[in-house]
Amino acid sequence: MKVTVVGAGGNVGSTVALSVAQRDFAKEVVMVDIEKKEDDKTFYPSKGRALDQWESSPIHGFDTRLNGTVDYEDTKGSDVCVITAGVPRRPGMSRDDLLEINAKIVDSVATELVKYSPDTIFIIVSNPLDVMTYVAHAASGLDDNKVMGMAGILDTARYRAFLAEELNVSPKDIQALLMGGHGDTMVPLPRYTTVAGIPVTQMIDKSKLDDIVSRTKKGGGEIVGLMGTSAWYAPGAAAAQMVEAIMLDQNRIFPCAVKPNGEYGIDDLFIGLPVKLGHGGIKEIIEVDLNQEERDLLDESAAAVRSTMDDFKKLMDK
Repeated sequence: MKVTVVGAGGNVGSTVALSVAQRDFAKEVVMVDIEKKEDDKTFYPSKGRALDQWESSPIHGFDTRLNGTVDYEDTKGSDVCVITAGVPRRPGMSRDDLLEINAKIVDSVATELVKYSPDTIFIIVSNPLDVMTYVAHAASGLDDNKVMGMAGILDTARYRAFLAEELNVSPKDIQALLMGGHGDTMVPLPRYTTVAGIPVTQMIDKSKLDDIVSRTKKGGGEIVGLMGTSAWYAPGAAAAQMVEAIMLDQNRIFPCAVKPNGEYGIDDLFIGLPVKLGHGGIKEIIEVDLNQEERDLLDESAAAVRSTMDDFKKLMDK
């Protein structure tokens, strides 16, 4: 079992790699990133992080080998590839600038990966996530069930963590579901949120629950406000959980950014929906019953994602 992580010289990518290695189901994790040049020196972040993480194996107790590289040929035969490559939005950079730069990066990465692993499965973490998953899908030519984005698991984890904190219970006992795009238009579903099987609405008043939902939607921004940069521990762990579900054929039910074909009345874009994840990737998009309010929120989220996609397509046509 071989897993490749692209962008592994950065915080998110390196956390994905270590999280996968610590779960100890893969034979090898290949960590890919570009070399860095500073003055007259050349550095190899992915090689350095891979070596550092491998040296922790006797302490953490895992056998998965971690190998850093700048050569895509080393990724040959990867079962799953996680793409975290891209640049963060910097001061003075417009939203269109970010879209264009990261689209070129993800397009190039996806093309290189399928050259050496034509039967692989893609998990996209690069932002803006819904659009970058679309880009990777188009560039790779992989089937719909083999390309997905990591967002829903992260958003759900934040939601569950905030609820556990408020209720003073174990996060292990909280199950939840979110849909929609990644960000302010995500659609948390309190009706499908339980604590050890008990509906969360029986354990917390509506105003407090609404506050937690709002905090979840802004969860990424809260981290940026505290650290001055985006999160990596929770995103890395979320992507690793998806890799594990696929590689071990666990048939886990997760919210992932996927391309529906009419489910929920949506098609031709990637958006967060509940799926069964196992061998071969997405085995099924699960349709749950939504009331009118929930349906309206999902439609609004889909419209927001489609608007971003339209902006991206116009940008690429210039």
